[in-house]
Amino acid sequence: MASSPSSTLLPLASGIHQGISSDKIRSLVVRCMNANISAKEWRMKEYAKEFNLTGRREMIGLICGMSSLVIDALDAKAAGLPPEDKPRLCDDACEKELENVPMVTTESGLQYKDIKVGGGPSPPIGFQVAANYVAMVPSGQIFDSSLEKNQLYIFRVGSGQVIKGLDEGILSMKVGGKRRLYIPGPLAFPKGLTSAPGRPRVAPNSPVVFDVSLEYIPGLEDEE
Repeated sequence: MASSPSSTLLPLASGIHQGISSDKIRSLVVRCMNANISAKEWRMKEYAKEFNLTGRREMIGLICGMSSLVIDALDAKAAGLPPEDKPRLCDDACEKELENVPMVTTESGLQYKDIKVGGGPSPPIGFQVAANYVAMVPSGQIFDSSLEKNQLYIFRVGSGQVIKGLDEGILSMKVGGKRRLYIPGPLAFPKGLTSAPGRPRVAPNSPVVFDVSLEYIPGLEDEE
């Protein structure tokens, strides 16, 4: 992701669905009972608490995310592979500390917790920003990440180049800061999102979680 917006941060058309037989479902349930996914289940429950999920559509989105988590965990166990270990902006120690950080709720319904408050300036509307992000479904499973691409994401903030929740969340950050955004469905992907193979699908109007770090503001630094 260079200076152009990432396609995964904007609504896309839905993908292709495949049916699952009742025998496969029963087999999946049995295997699920033996899968070691307790840590991710805990994370899913914590995210559910933070979102205070009450809407039917939001609950459907959470269930879809959890379904993807279970299937991936089962596949990994069947293949004898270790659990998914992807780079994150908030590690296990950070997750514990974040439990005690107060939640901020904006008028739009966006919620966030500051992992680290930056010491630099906030981006003016229309300026480019360079940021890292880790995008997750409420279960904590990653569907997109700039860290995995090893490339900062540069976009013009407040210009509609990304989803509304990310736009709003970045605008009030300061350079050097890190923040967890709890983005409700209307500010995320109203039409849903078909992610890359092996990644969870984001259901229409379902909440998502973004960990973001504001690295620098190219235009502002040039003026200085």
